[in-house]
Amino acid sequence: MTTQRLIIAAGWLAAAVLAVLVGVVAISVIGDGLVSSAGRPLAESEVAKRLAAEPDPTPSVSAEPTREPAPAGGSKTRRTPGGTVTAQCTSGEAVLHLAPALGFEVHEVHGAEGEFRSVSDNHDRVKVRVSCAGGAPEISVEHEQR
Repeated sequence: MTTQRLIIAAGWLAAAVLAVLVGVVAISVIGDGLVSSAGRPLAESEVAKRLAAEPDPTPSVSAEPTREPAPAGGSKTRRTPGGTVTAQCTSGEAVLHLAPALGFEVHEVHGAEGEFRSVSDNHDRVKVRVSCAGGAPEISVEHEQR
């Protein structure tokens, strides 16, 4: 009976060695994907380069198309809780461009007025109005939270 026990023990030992080898190979293969250069953090300069190469993912909505360039000093940009507002005065008329922030969408744009609304509940609203005074845009913002 001792030879039978010896064979069983050798079989268990071989199975354990095989299991450890399979685990080591699997970790080696998976580890190459985890620690390769694709998974490493990027330096600030690398992030800036990659962002500069990407197109702007933020859609903008325009109240009306701009047919002529704005005169020097006739454009103004302002960040609001709902997004970025860019206004131009062209021939005394205000032109409004809206780019929503994360979590907001452009609800409406009518002439020189527009509104951002929260995508989660529509209760968080940012209303913007643009006027042209002396060829320079003036942006007023009203933030409503209900």
